[in-house]
Amino acid sequence: MITTILVLMILVALLLIIVILVQNPKGGGISSEFGGSSTQMFGVQKTGDILEKLTWGFFAFLLVAALSTVILTKTVGSSATTDSDVNVEKATTAPALPTAPLTAPATAPVTAPATTPAPAK
Repeated sequence: MITTILVLMILVALLLIIVILVQNPKGGGISSEFGGSSTQMFGVQKTGDILEKLTWGFFAFLLVAALSTVILTKTVGSSATTDSDVNVEKATTAPALPTAPLTAPATAPVTAPATTPAPAK
């Protein structure tokens, strides 16, 4: 879900860059490339309105998408933190196992037990 929103945000950001670069600050913009006559179907004022609405729409989408990813990340992150905290508590409360010594203990030589002969009857 978050990956989809991030991909859409990248696409909209690229479109926003293109729309902003197409605009001319004096109102010429893309319509001046096609003659700039006021008798055309898309005059300067109409093209400015369309590009301005696209700019605001793309900006609004980026703002809402950024806020939604923050909210989604916090809700997903908090549930993952809770699970890991429980696992850490279980791991730390387990009794520790005794560790083997690093060196072998010195042993006395094994001798046969002294046997005394049993008295005969």
